[in-house]
Amino acid sequence: QVQLVESGGGLVQPGGSLRLSCAASGSISSLSAMGWYRQAPGKQREYVASIASGGITDYADSVKGRFTISRGNAKNTVYLQMNNLKPEDTAVYSCKWRINGMDYWGKGTQVTVSS
Repeated sequence: QVQLVESGGGLVQPGGSLRLSCAASGSISSLSAMGWYRQAPGKQREYVASIASGGITDYADSVKGRFTISRGNAKNTVYLQMNNLKPEDTAVYSCKWRINGMDYWGKGTQVTVSS
C-alpha cells in the first residue's frame, strides 16, 4: 500500500512564504512524475506545478516565478516552495504522484493567505 502525506500548510500574510512537502511511503518500487494541485472553495481543482522523474519542472502561469517544485535528498519527498503568496493562492493543496505505475493522491493541506 502506498500513501502520500502533505504537510506545511498554514495561515500566512500576503507576500509571505510557505514550503509544502509531499512524502510517499509504503511499498514503492518506482517513482515517476509528481504534481501539485490546488482547489479553492467553490472552484475546480487546478494544476499548480509538476516535476518529472528526470527533474524537468513545469508551472502554471499563475505561479510561475513565485513557486518552485523540487525533490528532496530522500527521493520519496517533493517540496513546493511558495513565495510572494497572494490571497488568490488560498486553497487546499494536494499532491499526485505516479508510483509503481499508478496515480496516488494525498489528502491535502490547507493554505490560507490573508491579512
